[in-house]
Amino acid sequence: MLAAALVVGGIGGYLFGQSAGYKKGDTEGYKRAEADIKKAEELSAEKAAENAAKAANPFQTANPLQGVESNPFEKAKKVLNPFQ
Repeated sequence: MLAAALVVGGIGGYLFGQSAGYKKGDTEGYKRAEADIKKAEELSAEKAAENAAKAANPFQTANPLQGVESNPFEKAKKVLNPFQ
């Protein structure tokens, strides 16, 4: 039963792929595929350039004092202030 379902599913998938895919003599499909490949190559080159620029930027380090809100001199100011 399971084997028959797999065979029928495989044949159905093959036939659907043949009808939905590009035809052999379809030059329009090949042109669209070439345009898609060119666009994908351009996007990947652009992303690679952005990643290389981020990696080469020495000023992109994290700030170690980000989020620190206390004043380190406030404790010393309280101790050294004779009028308080």
